[in-house]
This record gives sequence, C-alpha cells and structure tokens, in this order.
Amino acid sequence: MDRATTSLTAPDRQPLMLDRTRIMGILNLTPDSFSDGGSYRDVDAAVAQAKAMLDQGATIIDVGGESTRPGAQPVGAQEQMARVLPVIERLHTALPQAWISIDTTRGAVAAAALDAGACMINDISAGRHDQAMFELATQRRVPIVLMHMQGEPGTMQHDPKYDDVVAEVESFLLERAGAAEQAGVGRANILLDPGIGFGKSTEHNLTLLAALPWLSALGYPLLLGASRKRFLAPDLPPRERLGGTIATTVLAALAGVALVRVHDVAANQQALEQVRGWQMAECGGQMADGG
Repeated sequence: MDRATTSLTAPDRQPLMLDRTRIMGILNLTPDSFSDGGSYRDVDAAVAQAKAMLDQGATIIDVGGESTRPGAQPVGAQEQMARVLPVIERLHTALPQAWISIDTTRGAVAAAALDAGACMINDISAGRHDQAMFELATQRRVPIVLMHMQGEPGTMQHDPKYDDVVAEVESFLLERAGAAEQAGVGRANILLDPGIGFGKSTEHNLTLLAALPWLSALGYPLLLGASRKRFLAPDLPPRERLGGTIATTVLAALAGVALVRVHDVAANQQALEQVRGWQMAECGGQMADGG
C-alpha cells in the first residue's frame, strides 16, 4: 500500500489523504463511557468539543452513543440516535466538509447518522452484529472501520485467551475485510482495527502493539485505539494516562498506522508533528548522503 497516494473517499467530502498518521478525535455522547462518560451529553458542549478537537488537529470526529467499555450493556437504536443525531446535524451544518464518523454496530443508527451528515462508519463488531452494515457502506460509498473483538463488551475481559494473538487477529481482520469487499465495499475504504483492550489482556495488547508494523502492511489502512485504556497505567484514572497514550501514538506513527483514535487531540497531534519532523529530517539526511 502506497501511503503517499492512499486516501479515504466519501460523497460530498474532500478526499482524506492518509499519507501520514492522522487523528480521529473521540466524542462519546454517553453517560457511562470509561473515561469521559456524561461530559458531552449537552448538544452545545458536544459540538464545542468537536470543533475544539478539529482546531487542535483532528481529521475525523468519531461520534458514539453507546459505551463499549468492559462490562457495558447494549443501548437500543432509538436511544443511540437520540444521543448522536442532534450533534451530527449541528456539526455538519456548521462545518459541512468535516469528516464525521459514527461509532455503532447497528445499521439503522449508521444510516440515520449518514443522513444527518456523517460520512464514515466505525463498527467494533466488524459487520457481525448487523448484516446490513456492509450493504449500507456499499450503497453510501463511505469508509468503514472493521475491528477485532473477542466476545462482546459485557464479557470480553473475562479471561481472554489466544494461542497466537497476532495471527488470530490478523486472520479475523482479513476475513472480515474480504466479506466487506465481497459485499461491494471498495477496498480503499476499508480500515482495520486490532481492537486494543477488546477481549485482550495486557500481554495481548502489548504483543499487538509490537506487531503494528506487520499489521500495517496487510494492505488496508490501520486504525489504533489505545487512548486512556487501562493497560497503559492500571493504577491511574483514565484521564491520567496521557503519557502512555502518547507512547502508543508515536509507536503507531513509526509503524505506518493510518489513524489513531484519541481523547486528547492537542497533545497527540504535537507528538505526531515531532515524529513527522524526525522522519523528514531522516529523509533529508539520507538524500544529503546520496541515499
């Protein structure tokens, strides 16, 4: 995959170039998310936060109305739509070119969000929860993120086990990508997510982080979502795990990951700019030496 020419496309949006690692800002419109539950349930506060993340360097805003933290219970489609649609509509009206992703496993929610102004789907079930999701992505010609998860949010952290976590995650993601392509989703609009923290122990998470260069070379853009997760600093509250989050962002950028999904956009954008500077300096040095 040639990152210099790789881009995501969606109707009524400028193509989103993935020539370097970009940021997906997290906007949880839920009362019970593990890190920021209840912070942005007011529409004005949510839209202000989305605009702030875009100003700080986010390229995509990922809007979700259902918590997927360990132990979370499912939220119905109507409740999800009540939470996310007013925010998506307002944000799209104010910034019609902004890339907005809907974080849901339900096709009805995704369809309504796309109607309201979203242009991308982030499905942690990788199309398994709702068979209509691939058809929707095909018909609307929008990108879709397919994530690996062992089990489901309510039980996924109950002693997860793998014989070979990297091989099993890779096999799953390639199978789901193949299913999406067979359903008509364009290959260039399929992104893969190894699902850090979704049915994985700390050891599994660290092993997958070490394998990011391999996973990034599977032929699809890769998304990494490790922001504020427990394995980064289990003795600290989520908002104090920024250092660990930034470390994973740097690892992701060096490994060729296309998107990092984070809460703290400004600090992670600063880290990405430093990595970009190092890479440019290295390239310049090699050219000066005749490389």
